[in-house]
Amino acid sequence: MIYKITLYIVRFILIVLNGFANYSGQENLPKDNGYLLVAPHRSWIDPVMIAIAVYPQSLIFMAKQELFSWKPFAWFIKKLGAFPVNREKPGPSAIKHPVTMLKDEKKALVIFPTGTRYSDDIKGGAVTIARLAKVPILPVVYQGPLTLGDILKRKKMHVRIGQPIEVPQGKLSKEDLNQIDLVIKESFDQLDKEINPEYRYELPVKKAKNKK
Repeated sequence: MIYKITLYIVRFILIVLNGFANYSGQENLPKDNGYLLVAPHRSWIDPVMIAIAVYPQSLIFMAKQELFSWKPFAWFIKKLGAFPVNREKPGPSAIKHPVTMLKDEKKALVIFPTGTRYSDDIKGGAVTIARLAKVPILPVVYQGPLTLGDILKRKKMHVRIGQPIEVPQGKLSKEDLNQIDLVIKESFDQLDKEINPEYRYELPVKKAKNKK
């Protein structure tokens, strides 16, 4: 209930500030089982827009364990689907928990496999989780405002979901993982072009600090 209410409030605020977003590709989402969404991490807005795009399916997502130090906030983000992960030493739970939620609870997990907001390197963790949970990977991209200021300028928001990528069962070699990672990255590029053939991702400009 908290997840639903929060999402409705955020969506209403975004519509007031920015207008209606464009969502496409929802027909690719599995209806009867869990799945894993992967996306390039471009802004703090990414997970919000993806959550809206796949609703009424609720998302679970990894969050750094430091965010759970204050109990009231920890309670709230857990209700939103977050679970803590030690980024320095992830441990077995970083894999076991999402696999259980995907496989048994039929939840949807969103992962930003590039690791950092502005990296092009794809990591193998998403593939491992999808293989163990026996769920497909769906690439998704967000294009639009990257900052609150751009939202207020009413730059159009787009979310596009791609075709499912099936992960082979059994042990995968490093070459197998690299190949699937390549397919994921190529899917990101294709989805970006389908939204805007001339799209080029640019880092948000940071204001220089005044030196006295």
